[in-house]
Amino acid sequence: VQLQASGGGLVQAGGSLRLSCALSGSTFSSYVMGWYRQAPGKQRELVATVSSGGSINYADSLKVRFTISRDNTKNSVYLQMDSLEPEDTAVYYCNTKTPRWYRPKEEYWGKGTLVTVSS
Repeated sequence: VQLQASGGGLVQAGGSLRLSCALSGSTFSSYVMGWYRQAPGKQRELVATVSSGGSINYADSLKVRFTISRDNTKNSVYLQMDSLEPEDTAVYYCNTKTPRWYRPKEEYWGKGTLVTVSS
């Protein structure tokens, strides 16, 4: 399984970016897909996840400004980020994993895309 993320870059505070991530190498249709981020000097943290059925989970602090969506026909997940703040500067990682009820458990990470928000 491979995850190819794109859409990162430099943006001014208050601006928007849209990240995309495409999954390839598997026909399994029930992966949970999502985004995590890691800011300099900090641990990786959840941004949002979405199941194949559309159930969404956000980090509480981000749900107002960030929107996750998914296109199952394209095996892709997206993250719309609005009203960006310098504190959102981080490497954003695409993630996919099998649902909680599925065995064997699998989890995959993309390489990450850098988002830099200037003040």
